[in-house]
Amino acid sequence: EFMRNPCVDAGLIPPLVQLLNCKDQEVLLQTGRALGNICYDSHTLQSQLINMGVIPTLVKLLGIHCQNAALTEMCLVAFGNLAELESSKEQFAYTNIAEELVKLFKKQIEHDKKEMIFEVLAPLAENDVIKLQLVEAGLVECLLEIVQKTVDSDKEDDIAELKTASDLMVLLLLGDESMQKLFEGGKGSVFQRVLSWIPSNSHQLQLAGALAIANFARNDGNCIHMVDNGIVQKLMDLLDRHVEDGNVTVQHAALSALRNLAIPVVNKAKMLSAGVAEAVLKFLRSEMPPVQFKLLGTLRMLIDAQAEAAEQLGKNVKLVERLVEWCEAKDHAGVMGESNRLLSALIRHSKSKDVIRTIVQSGGIKHLVTMATSEHVIMQNEALIALALIAALELVTAEKDLENAQLVQILHRLLSDDRSAPEIKYNSMVLICALVASGEYSGE
Repeated sequence: EFMRNPCVDAGLIPPLVQLLNCKDQEVLLQTGRALGNICYDSHTLQSQLINMGVIPTLVKLLGIHCQNAALTEMCLVAFGNLAELESSKEQFAYTNIAEELVKLFKKQIEHDKKEMIFEVLAPLAENDVIKLQLVEAGLVECLLEIVQKTVDSDKEDDIAELKTASDLMVLLLLGDESMQKLFEGGKGSVFQRVLSWIPSNSHQLQLAGALAIANFARNDGNCIHMVDNGIVQKLMDLLDRHVEDGNVTVQHAALSALRNLAIPVVNKAKMLSAGVAEAVLKFLRSEMPPVQFKLLGTLRMLIDAQAEAAEQLGKNVKLVERLVEWCEAKDHAGVMGESNRLLSALIRHSKSKDVIRTIVQSGGIKHLVTMATSEHVIMQNEALIALALIAALELVTAEKDLENAQLVQILHRLLSDDRSAPEIKYNSMVLICALVASGEYSGE
């Protein structure tokens, strides 16, 4: 450590970088190690190396000297350190690093060597261009092979390898192009293999399978195809296995997948008639905020423009009471926001007096009034529309709660605030009209 600065000050880095063009393997090895030691754990010095063009040189070395174990290891250690830097990924994307790493990976038998390559692949695979290059270089086939070989093993190394391979698979699916290439219109062998992970007995594979489906479900075409081909039942069966003392990460992943699948309009009715709402409601008792958050999001997606389902859920006292409770979850802003939005959605999509009465009886009105002051315009709008429906349909029941929540004062504030968006002012006016029309609020 104490010798690092003198080496840098003496200007050792540029001549060492030049030496990487040497043909002598021993010189290359010692040069690489020296640069590694000097730049270890220093982002500034590593950035300097990247700017001096060391990445393409090292990738070329890996290709030429792949038979030399020590040199290969030196290159991998260097890649592992440099790949952590965002600026390196653009440079890596202009090399054939993906091809070289996959070629190297296929030759490995020892767990430690595979682990070393994994440590380079994971940060590189965060870059969308490199994701696609890795897919095209055949990394996915290697990962699927590892999963197949390790899935039934209880050896520690195999369990670690299964986790790393399946996690990396999910990461590759985060890129739009790489994901679409592997989906292949739902006919792809990779997509089919990933589907087979969901009913597996391995929690790790169940998790990776559900996360992969959530990643495939990032555009309407894929979502519609998957729902038409029975994926919903597989996810509900998986959730069923995790209701009592279930694995929270698997619950979260399966709910994420269902939420994404419920986004296209044509899928909502199909998923409702398949019983998704009932399957999701089984997790209402969950005390885990990530699960609560996805549960709320899934229900909100499902009832969008589905009046019958919104009415049925809006009259479910247990659900509404839980929503009101979560509207006060100040430690979990996401859960609190989603609860408010679902409460409003139940009214907006059902336009039902019974739903409004259930929400009034459960103490939900004050939360809708508070929601009208949210910092998010979309939430303010949703609240104001729900409140206007309450005023038009069932004001007598809600009147006292609206008064206690100081609705009129809040509307006055929204209208006189120059920063209020035009649509907020418009919906505030609509709500005022509904209140005045009732005759109850004319004076105020």
